[in-house]
Amino acid sequence: MTASPLVLKPISQLRLEPGSQVTVPNVSWQEFESILQEMGEHRSARVAFSKGTLEIVVPLPEHEIPTDLISDMVKTLLRSAGRRYQPFGSTTFKQEGVAGVEPDACFYILNFQRMIGRRRIQPGDPPPDLAIETDVTSKTTLEAYEAIGVPEVWIFDSGQLKIFLLKEQQYEQSETSQNFPDQPIDQLISAAVKRAWQVGNLQALEEFEAQLAAR
Repeated sequence: MTASPLVLKPISQLRLEPGSQVTVPNVSWQEFESILQEMGEHRSARVAFSKGTLEIVVPLPEHEIPTDLISDMVKTLLRSAGRRYQPFGSTTFKQEGVAGVEPDACFYILNFQRMIGRRRIQPGDPPPDLAIETDVTSKTTLEAYEAIGVPEVWIFDSGQLKIFLLKEQQYEQSETSQNFPDQPIDQLISAAVKRAWQVGNLQALEEFEAQLAAR
């Protein structure tokens, strides 16, 4: 029997619907870099790479709406505390030859001044101080974040926020945020996102701001 020829198609030709997830095993670092370049920067899909496995996810509105609200809440919390920050959205962060990840949102807080004016991440730049992920159709793999060294990762999943802090190159789940140690972050965000599905993001954020001002 004659073997069928191997069919090779560029990743960019994939037509993925919102909510789709594709996992590709046995991907080398060079292949990952080539795929990133091929997909370009202006795309809706998010990618993550760790231990030779590439994951491509196309978010749903169920994913984007909480992410947008949580990002706005982080900005509100930082401004109310008089703290400066620089948001970096879903920028691709890489540990050469090991891992790559695109958070749903991320912030430089301690290192904000150093990152002002950056149009591209440069070798030697620190990782963001806070990364945010909203899990709907896929589950966040923390190994990539461990390799990159992000100090704090938030994962919003099934209506609940989980906080992970990096300690000795591994994440431990925590009840408190090291960026906002005096705030019940998990409770505030879970309640606000639930409220947003009822009244919309803007009103939920306004109610959160009023609640914060009354404290």
